[in-house]
Amino acid sequence: MLRALRPLFAVLVFAGCGPDVASESTPDLVSAPAALADSDRHGGASPREGSVRLSTGVTLRYVEQGRQDGPVVVFLHGYTDSHHTWDLDLPRFPRDFHLYALDQRGHGDSSRPACCYTQQAFAKDVVAFLDAKHVSRAVLVGHSMGSFIAQQVALDFPHRVKGLVLVGSAPTVAGNEVALGLKEIVDTLTDPVDPAFIHEFQASTFYAPIPASYLDTLVSESAKLPARVWQDALDGLIAEDHSARLGRIRVPTLIIGGDHDGFFSVEEQRALARAIPGSRYLLYPETGHAPHAERPQRFVNDVHHFLQRL
Repeated sequence: MLRALRPLFAVLVFAGCGPDVASESTPDLVSAPAALADSDRHGGASPREGSVRLSTGVTLRYVEQGRQDGPVVVFLHGYTDSHHTWDLDLPRFPRDFHLYALDQRGHGDSSRPACCYTQQAFAKDVVAFLDAKHVSRAVLVGHSMGSFIAQQVALDFPHRVKGLVLVGSAPTVAGNEVALGLKEIVDTLTDPVDPAFIHEFQASTFYAPIPASYLDTLVSESAKLPARVWQDALDGLIAEDHSARLGRIRVPTLIIGGDHDGFFSVEEQRALARAIPGSRYLLYPETGHAPHAERPQRFVNDVHHFLQRL
């Protein structure tokens, strides 16, 4: 099956020049446990894991950290990922914010219903999660698939969103050639999903070096998904096109992208910034589809500065 992957991943690797693995001692790539230990020595509670049954019928696993009375920030991961996509970031965030990182439906250790995996269904889960936690408004930080879900929440439930941080994003996935090429392969997947495919898929999204342990974690998390979730979640992404409504988003929005993103071109990223009134766009040099993982310290600094101004 891997031979069939070559044309698609040639596109991604050409854009990203292939994944590199960094030693854990690289300053910006300090391992999450070490960073967390250092952070906790300077005060603040350690992350807490939990699960909650939502009114939408799914049970979501999540990680929570920071002050209970702090401003709420909800992190939404990308396609086939889990809350672990933020492992290089959460330890660096000040503990004066109340952070939640979710495993969205079908992903991580959350439940995997037979239906549904549309952006609208994911968005309703986010609002149901806020309801369950008695949170009136939150800042949403979304990567890739998570960024489109964050957009959907802001469009369908604007009164629940205080601000947006959209990472590795664009106005839409509909018509995206890389996504359509990926769909041709994903539609052929059967259980268990080939571990070599998962590794190549995850590794192809990075341009800058990342820790080997981080990549291993992402691969392990993606391996939890059955083939039907790979297929249904991607179908849901491609099917929805709310780009014509983005001008209705009126909350402060920060857009962060990489200049070597193999999924969304710089022009697509800029189109998103033009579509959302008053948004701020940061383009990270020498960075691929995952700025939060490839440049974690800069990412946290930029997001923290954004949050402080809300």
